Amino acid sequence: MPYIANKPGLVFRGIAFKETFTGDGSTTVFDCTNPFNAGGQNDLRVYVADVIQEPGTDYTAGPDGNGDYKRITFTSAPANSAAIFIMNPGVTNSILTPTDNSVTSAKLNADAITGQTDLTTGLQGADELLIYDNSAGANKKVNLDNLITGQTELSSQAADDDVLLVYDTSATEIKKIQKSNIATTLSYSVNSNLTGDGSTTAFTIGTSGRTANDILVSVDGILFHPSDDYTLSGTTLTFSTPPVASAEIRVRYLPA
Repeated sequence: MPYIANKPGLVFRGIAFKETFTGDGSTTVFDCTNPFNAGGQNDLRVYVADVIQEPGTDYTAGPDGNGDYKRITFTSAPANSAAIFIMNPGVTNSILTPTDNSVTSAKLNADAITGQTDLTTGLQGADELLIYDNSAGANKKVNLDNLITGQTELSSQAADDDVLLVYDTSATEIKKIQKSNIATTLSYSVNSNLTGDGSTTAFTIGTSGRTANDILVSVDGILFHPSDDYTLSGTTLTFSTPPVASAEIRVRYLPA
């Protein structure tokens, strides 16, 4: 039901621990398993034989031999076989630490990382990159010099049997490939046995299965334009205007 009051506050604290001991009539010092707040003596609830003990009078709380606040020191040793139990609230603070892998991208503002500028120059050897180490399952930084070491720049054209690294999109992985398999070597065939006579427009060339755009035709060194100056059908090259007598006709077949 509704009520008129201040909104309940949100309290963040640890879950209390119950520490149990048994008196022997002589021992006054008992170390808890779980730590408590430094100066948190009054937060503890200490019972001996079901009788609550007064902090500061019947016991004091402080650090153990390792400096951790876990030690209870009684003013008088609890009797032999006396049941001792301590309600320990544990360590409390206002800082909450999220568990590993619990923060999602949806929880981050698009501008959460600010103050960064674009890199306007090439990476230097001393620059560091952030990578994901799959074997360790964690992000790590690596110096650029340590990515590829002992290599020298290729100062000449790559040979056909040289190996390159490419990303295979179908397999979604990096693979190696010989340079010769990236593209075939370009080669040209030249037919220079054609000569104009001033009247002939159709000439037979040696290769079929090409189009006018697949060949380069020059007459006396002047390059002709396909479709406008000539057409090609099968092995028949036809000029729009017959080349003049004794004109040297060269046909260069472009690579398929």
